[in-house]
Amino acid sequence: MSNEQRARREEQGGSTRRPVVGITMGDPGGIGAEVIVAAYPDLVEHARIVVIGDSEVLTTAVESRETDVEIRPVASAAAASADPEAIALLDLDNVSELVHGEVREEYGRASLEYVERAIELAQEGAIDAIATAPINKGATRLAGAEHAGHTGLLAERTGVSEYSMMLIEGPLRVTHVSTHVPLREAIDRVTTDRVASTIDVTDGALRDLGLENPTVAVAGLNPHAGEDGLLGSEDAGEIAPAVENARKGGIDVEGPISPDTVYVRAAGGEFDCVVSMYHDQGHIPIKTLGFGEDGTVSGVNVTIGLPIIRTSVDHGTAFDIAGEGVASPRSMIDAVRVAAQATRSRS
Repeated sequence: MSNEQRARREEQGGSTRRPVVGITMGDPGGIGAEVIVAAYPDLVEHARIVVIGDSEVLTTAVESRETDVEIRPVASAAAASADPEAIALLDLDNVSELVHGEVREEYGRASLEYVERAIELAQEGAIDAIATAPINKGATRLAGAEHAGHTGLLAERTGVSEYSMMLIEGPLRVTHVSTHVPLREAIDRVTTDRVASTIDVTDGALRDLGLENPTVAVAGLNPHAGEDGLLGSEDAGEIAPAVENARKGGIDVEGPISPDTVYVRAAGGEFDCVVSMYHDQGHIPIKTLGFGEDGTVSGVNVTIGLPIIRTSVDHGTAFDIAGEGVASPRSMIDAVRVAAQATRSRS
């Protein structure tokens, strides 16, 4: 915790104070701004909020949601708002023209600038946590991004090499040994060192979320976790040694467990989190739980292993409905709630 954060906590009532969460607006052509606006009255129940974005885009979102909430430009994150009728905005003024639903280099560059400013604020101690609205990977690639999404950028800017993605949906939490890589490459990434590192950061993240004695399950890579080598060698050769080493290090961990049953067991309360071997293995059960009958999406994405707290919505830019004022705020509400919870647990 920085001196600035410590002083602010003392001024505002110790660990019970409302933390400051910086929300990045995401791709201007997507649903990020309108999701923030729709969620805002609920967000201030959990935190003081400052949005990092563009005034024109956020004002257009207010109009699309037909709400009377005020946009209040501020000069610094110190003016973060807990007023449900006024959104504090750090206006980067980096969108020249707003057209919803289009992949544009300008929008990719703008969305990256929001994230970079938020990282700076978190590192300075001006905000306690970051919650991100969705970016468009095509747009950020056009803008010259080297990373596929937020996670790699956050790790690079904070100097971290051991990190992972945790998804949360109701009773189920999952982390990943690999994410946005081809499946053939993902298999190659299932090594003892990578699995051990993911188990370690998973345990630390669960403690950050307030679990004092977390239990971790590790999914197998192959059907039936390899079935004693009949269906693949990686489970016994790479995953099992990582689990054993983590257990010797004091982590309450079990595995490898057949991936066709481990998520059901975790959702039922037997484990606090499942370490998944690749992107879809973890994402499919989370999104099965997270998609509502009305098409709304819930769930939270947390980047774990970082020195700063970052959560995100678990949905994309939804270009097909952007600007219509109908996007669900559920995931953003959950993202800010988890960010605030993690802040209090770290304090």
